[in-house]
Amino acid sequence: MAMSHQAIAPPPLSYLALEGRAGLEFSMYLAALPLLELMPRGDGHPVLVLPGFTASDTSTLALRRFLRRRGYHAHGWRLGRNLGPSTRVVTGLGERFEALKKRHARKVSLIGWSLGGIYAREISRLFPDDVRQVITLASPFRDPLANNVLFPPSAAARLDRDPLLYARLREPLPVPTTAVYTRTDGIVAWRSCIEEEGPYRENVAVWSSHCGIGHHPMALRVIADRLAQPEGEWRPYRSLS
Repeated sequence: MAMSHQAIAPPPLSYLALEGRAGLEFSMYLAALPLLELMPRGDGHPVLVLPGFTASDTSTLALRRFLRRRGYHAHGWRLGRNLGPSTRVVTGLGERFEALKKRHARKVSLIGWSLGGIYAREISRLFPDDVRQVITLASPFRDPLANNVLFPPSAAARLDRDPLLYARLREPLPVPTTAVYTRTDGIVAWRSCIEEEGPYRENVAVWSSHCGIGHHPMALRVIADRLAQPEGEWRPYRSLS
């Protein structure tokens, strides 16, 4: 029996117009570079950054450059455009994660933008002992179909046929998790991007677009704060404002 996906409604179509902020938000990122240099530095552990649907490593370049300046070994996924969870992507992600784990001999933090965050969450389920933490950026793991874009048809059909898979996406992770989201998201429903309250998981709101959240200065401040925590000493985020 096909399950209903109406528990979480897509964002208002009027919010799509707000996605035009992404270019302005990149200008804000450039203007904020001197202030971003004041953000916490980390211990140099590896960070794997995963792009959103239809995007590639180019979309996460600013974020990875920021992370490298904060002292991390930041890596892209090297799998081209993210066109959905194909066999090639699933296999390639596993191999990429294993290679980074072996190369650095340290736990890996995962940052995923939109659909990339769903991948990051699933990697942490497969390798819980090797993942330091997961940070998702506007990732609709509670209901991937609550959106204003065309989700990969094969993935949508699989979710519709497999209620257990659909439910698993919502389950809490075995590692510390920070879900960064925006209530003015024009692409996915913000309610589909948040965790249930509980130990070692949190939700942090920023004022950004969906398409610009990966380089928005507010989101970068949250990311820098989360990654700079000593390993094994995770604490909830406390805003400076």
